[in-house]
Amino acid sequence: MADTQQADAKAERETARLVRRIDSFSKAHRGAEGQVAYLGERGARIVLVGEDGAWGDLVARSYETALKAVEKSGITVHEDFDGEFAAKVETGRYEWSRMAGIQVGGPSNT
Repeated sequence: MADTQQADAKAERETARLVRRIDSFSKAHRGAEGQVAYLGERGARIVLVGEDGAWGDLVARSYETALKAVEKSGITVHEDFDGEFAAKVETGRYEWSRMAGIQVGGPSNT
């Protein structure tokens, strides 16, 4: 019973930490929307896209914790990262270099 209570308390602390980080991102970027992706045993990735086109991500230890965090933060959550939602992301030189630079002959990432 004590182990279950400790695990529940730990999950609640993680959820609260994620909500604070989501809220901070949202405030810094005039609002935010998100998408939760299952990562298997590693947990879940919360992708955030700000109203200004900035993006970032967070990793939660479980899919359920990620869902609770986005729900508590009040942001709009998309089922998929495609269409109009994906089009809101603004990428710059850094992102293109990191995402595809090595594969298409761009600058190295080292």
